[in-house]
Amino acid sequence: MLRWIRFLALGTVLSLLPVSAGAAARAHETRHESAQETGFLNRRIEVDGVTHRFQVYLPEDWRRDDDKLWPIILFLHGRGERGSEGMWQTQIGLPAQVRDHPERWPFVIVMPQCPLPDHWTDPRMLEIAMAALDQESAEFHGDPERTYLTGLSMGGYGAWELARQYPHRWAAIAIAAGGIFWSYDPERWQESSTLPAEYAQAIGHTPIWLFHGSDDNVVAPRQDELLYDAVKTAGGHIRFWVYEGLGHDCWTRAYNEPELPRWLLSHRLTAKPEFLPAAAERLVIPRHPAAIKLSLATLDSLAGEYREPNGHGVMTIFHQGDVLYEKDQYGSIIELAAESPTALFFPNGASLLRLLIERDAQGRVTALVFHDDRHEERWERQAPAGHPALALRH
Repeated sequence: MLRWIRFLALGTVLSLLPVSAGAAARAHETRHESAQETGFLNRRIEVDGVTHRFQVYLPEDWRRDDDKLWPIILFLHGRGERGSEGMWQTQIGLPAQVRDHPERWPFVIVMPQCPLPDHWTDPRMLEIAMAALDQESAEFHGDPERTYLTGLSMGGYGAWELARQYPHRWAAIAIAAGGIFWSYDPERWQESSTLPAEYAQAIGHTPIWLFHGSDDNVVAPRQDELLYDAVKTAGGHIRFWVYEGLGHDCWTRAYNEPELPRWLLSHRLTAKPEFLPAAAERLVIPRHPAAIKLSLATLDSLAGEYREPNGHGVMTIFHQGDVLYEKDQYGSIIELAAESPTALFFPNGASLLRLLIERDAQGRVTALVFHDDRHEERWERQAPAGHPALALRH
């Protein structure tokens, strides 16, 4: 009997635990459901009985329960990001820049993935891309007046096809390292005298911004030259930026242009693109600014050792004649040049990196600040050994 009573008591206790745990689980589930879900999200779409995985990006302040319409971008990746896992296309181009600068990109961004061995120019792939855009526009409050198209490399090929087939869907279009003469269909070059004009005529006055590296040996810059001329001749609205010294991967620089998202947002379908005045702009963007000469006295003032914020790494600045160099703690030496009296750059290195020169009230150099578009890091000037009186105070 005692054992039976103990069994009943234990059963009573155990019967209480699932209720408490279940309630906690339901509360956790409720909290999870009510939490705001933004950022890069895994998505699926079924087309002709086949399920395709892809990604959508929602800005942090996107809300499901409001009536706000959001500008929306369809992004088509390049040949190297093809697959079926649904995520590889977020590694380069626009998605990579969104990770670096989410504040610049207040858009819902749809990122379908082209499976191997297909291409975005295949009619079925274009159908999948548009189906993904339609699905995400409906669920995530995409604004039909602010729907934009972009792509890079093979995705640029696909973007031109979508621009041609759906000319009244896009408020504006941006394409990097793309064109209409597909590398996997070289015979299209036989129509180089007529094909660009056909695309220009079909697209009409939808604003277009093209980016290309001058040294691209994968998708020839001549593709965009021909398209620019055709759109300009047709009275269209086009910008064409050539990045001097860049190869096929011009998209990293292109999507990093702060002006690009602002330019996209400046266009709406209600602006009646067909009534926009014809506008054509072709610019060659130098990889680095023109260098200026610094006096020997200025070069001498910069020479010395600089220590990183944690106090461990040491960088040495020196010059030979009028040429300035940086030597890092591992012994590597790289040339420096002056963009201005207060900014240095690496003529053989990264185009966006600058060393900003800090000086005190007496004009003495106190620090060099490594500055790019993402962060700053301050390296303090070290007093010369044996000269404590020259120690700098900040």
